[in-house]
Amino acid sequence: MEERFPVERSLIRLRVREHAAYVSGGDTVLTTGTTGFIDGGEEGLYVRQTRLLSRYRCFVGRRRPHPVTLSSVRQDSWMGYYIVPAPGVGDAEPDDLSSAAAQQTLELRISRLVGDGMREEYALTNFTQETVRFRLAIEVASDFADTEETRGPRVQKGKQTRRWRRRDDGTHELAVDYTATRELRRDGQRKRLRFDAGVTLQLDTGDVTPRHRDGRITFDVELAAHETWCAKLQWIARFGDETLPCPAPDRELDGPESQQNPQGAYLREATRIDALDRDTLAGVVDSAVHRARMDLAALRLPRFDRGPDAWTVAAGLPMYVALFGRDTLTTAQQVAMLGPEVLRGTLPVMVDWQAREDDPWRDEQPGRILHEAHPGPVAQLQYKPKDRYYGTLTGPGLFCTALAHLWQWTGDRDAVEPLIKPAMAALRWLDESACDRRHGFHAIATRTKDGLKNQTWKDSDDGIVEEDGRVVEHPVATCEEQGQAYAAKRAVALVLDALGEKREAARLVESAESLRQRFDEAYWMDDLGCYAMALGGDGHQVRSIGSNALRCVGSGIVPDERIPRLMERMFAPDMFSGWGIRTLSSDHPAYNPYAYHRGTVWPVEHGVIVRGCFHHGQIDRLQQVCRAQFEAASAFDQYRLPECFSGHMRDKHHPFPATYPPANSPQAWSASAVLMYVQSLLGLQPHASLGLLLVDPHLPSWLPALTVERLRVGSARVSLRFWRDSAGDSHFEVRDLEGELTVRAAHAAWRDVMAMEHELRERFAP
Repeated sequence: MEERFPVERSLIRLRVREHAAYVSGGDTVLTTGTTGFIDGGEEGLYVRQTRLLSRYRCFVGRRRPHPVTLSSVRQDSWMGYYIVPAPGVGDAEPDDLSSAAAQQTLELRISRLVGDGMREEYALTNFTQETVRFRLAIEVASDFADTEETRGPRVQKGKQTRRWRRRDDGTHELAVDYTATRELRRDGQRKRLRFDAGVTLQLDTGDVTPRHRDGRITFDVELAAHETWCAKLQWIARFGDETLPCPAPDRELDGPESQQNPQGAYLREATRIDALDRDTLAGVVDSAVHRARMDLAALRLPRFDRGPDAWTVAAGLPMYVALFGRDTLTTAQQVAMLGPEVLRGTLPVMVDWQAREDDPWRDEQPGRILHEAHPGPVAQLQYKPKDRYYGTLTGPGLFCTALAHLWQWTGDRDAVEPLIKPAMAALRWLDESACDRRHGFHAIATRTKDGLKNQTWKDSDDGIVEEDGRVVEHPVATCEEQGQAYAAKRAVALVLDALGEKREAARLVESAESLRQRFDEAYWMDDLGCYAMALGGDGHQVRSIGSNALRCVGSGIVPDERIPRLMERMFAPDMFSGWGIRTLSSDHPAYNPYAYHRGTVWPVEHGVIVRGCFHHGQIDRLQQVCRAQFEAASAFDQYRLPECFSGHMRDKHHPFPATYPPANSPQAWSASAVLMYVQSLLGLQPHASLGLLLVDPHLPSWLPALTVERLRVGSARVSLRFWRDSAGDSHFEVRDLEGELTVRAAHAAWRDVMAMEHELRERFAP
């Protein structure tokens, strides 16, 4: 099975959104096409989900410069080389402009840094032997559209003003300001909402004086042979009274991250994972892990920082540069082996946004965890409840399991204790407001016409389907949400027990085990060897086969005796594509390999799947899933797993998966899943409060050796070497240890991952 699909030395390189390029930093995303400029469509310079630049083009004379080579340098930096035939040198109108430009070259080199705006440098060099004179022009336009409006109708309209002026220091600037207002009545109250934003282009052009007319800025340039002229541009964003700082002028485009830069500081602290054998799939693992580390650091949202060691991330580029509850909570848990920073930052931010009132329009109820919070004009003007929306059944449970991860990795009582009350409020919401009294399982429906119809993990409107292909009516109690609720109760019980709250911990365990027993009785389909995808509102089984059932394995709700049949069914050809587990069986009438939740493959699901495989001792399946996902990563550009990809069967007719056209990439929880694959293969189980790390590695033949450097467990750091011997057995050794930590080999016989620490506390506590 392991040798079925060799991909070494493959020429396959898949790009998500083939003709688009994304450069990002914090809340800023620059989206361009093949020209490297902004020519229309969804392209633009976005800050806080507002398009500050909707057109940005460059001309030398009457010509657009020919892009020779364009590339990101880091996630937040980009460089492009352009050439154009030097005006007045050689033939005036050659048939092949690019060839003529190569022989008589006027080169334009553009460097960009983004982050709360954008800083650019133009460098024009005359590579001919004659003096050339020409006019450089840039065209700019702003529409202040919300990201959502670039893909659909415009709903908000405002007034735009422009101002061109020479500054006291001799530089020039073009300021564009925008104001949109809206009056509405809701809940018997009249509101007047205002969205106020602007973008200012500051130009430092040396001895060349720019001129402006109707959105076109021109420069009359004269260059002697081999002379270079430089211009510096700053695109400065403003929202209300807050003017955002551009990237620092002394930052290098591709230099090492400075000590003061948060991204660089995190990457120096984060656990290093190195695969040593480059002749196997280990090289891909090494590259995919490195890419994931870099992407997670690049997706940081600095405006939500709780300190240098506590921060959270955007969900993904280009459309999800915002705070998403379940995305960030999932990411924080799966990336914990790199360090606790994202856990430490995400959990308090979720507390800040936790629901405290009842607002049907936002699907808000006390205790509920945020689904999404968008800063763009559509949200701020409340055309939709996306400035603060709570339509998720998944988020409250994920908050609780993330809390347990923070405890297990740090043992930090001071950090954990303030989060207990919010976790208990989330559990109360699950049991009191999100429990369908007709059948006793967790389900929820929206209370607003503007809300999500399906508030489970598969939140697309058509994500949950009956056996005959019909969309299930809401509310619907999906199987994986019962597993998430079970895991949430066990997680909080684990923390309470460790902190001495034995009675409340026991109550939660009892409640979880009651749910587990009722779940198995209501959802198990013995004739199919699988759990029903869901229960309908009347309690009937939704007998469709999808990835939902396999997600249950990662939650601990599945009894051991069900595992063999369930695994056999889930890895049948209609579910396992060769690249991963499909969201819906290819035998189902509603299957579509491109549909968001009806046939695609999602890397984030596989983080949950491999964790369940490990704890249930399903090592062959664990290795099978990890190999498939790393081989998929080898096919994607930069070894970066996207949000999702098509569910085509991996065979001679489909040697690589098709991309899902609107997929976000990088995507935080896809990047974090890569770390969970590695953690599961190595069998890392931290118990920081006990000063203990349990290790149970199962390296496959395609990953014969790996090192983990400076892994943090509590206040200790440990470096480990893992290897597989000729007999196929895996081993490890401690290479370096700072602080107090016991590292023990332990087999992970599954009962419940959240119950392990109580037993270990009795065995290992001093």
